[in-house]
Amino acid sequence: MALLDWMTDATGPVVEGQGILLRPPRAADYAVWSDLRAVSRDYLQPWEPAWPDDDLTRAAYRRRLGVYAREMELGHAWPFFILDPTGRTLLGAITLSNVRRGVAETGTLGYWIGQPYAGRGLATAAVRALAGFAFRSVHLHRLEASCLPSNLASRRVLERAGFRKEGEARAYLKINGVWADHILFGLVSDEFVSP
Repeated sequence: MALLDWMTDATGPVVEGQGILLRPPRAADYAVWSDLRAVSRDYLQPWEPAWPDDDLTRAAYRRRLGVYAREMELGHAWPFFILDPTGRTLLGAITLSNVRRGVAETGTLGYWIGQPYAGRGLATAAVRALAGFAFRSVHLHRLEASCLPSNLASRRVLERAGFRKEGEARAYLKINGVWADHILFGLVSDEFVSP
């Protein structure tokens, strides 16, 4: 993985991983993002918070970009789109969020892959790439992630990326309109093995 120092119309880092490229979302990405989310809706909805009625509109996307820009500026989050190595095909997204400094030096990972690209190891590659970025560039000590107990694919992604199961949390997050239990995972910097 390498941090690239080139950017076009977006601010923020660009990260290379095995067979993927991570870069911040751009305004020009709206159509491909909206199309991929729409095509993947039935596939993603069981694992995500309920989608607002206007979730796929251009206005909602612009608001999302505004939040992302503020969060990056404050150092609280780094959102990335997951793209093929050429940067031309949107595959999904991954975010390092809830960054806590001081005695914690911790952040939380969340990710999704569009249904047409599921099952190819792309989420695992993105999690590994973002973990390397979080530990080396953001200088975090620990990463956290969670998934529904029934989301076996997400659990495998985290385990393959080196995360360890640390416990369970009852009614942890509201997923698809219902408070849901989650399995909690963690990874600390001195256990991270670069791919």
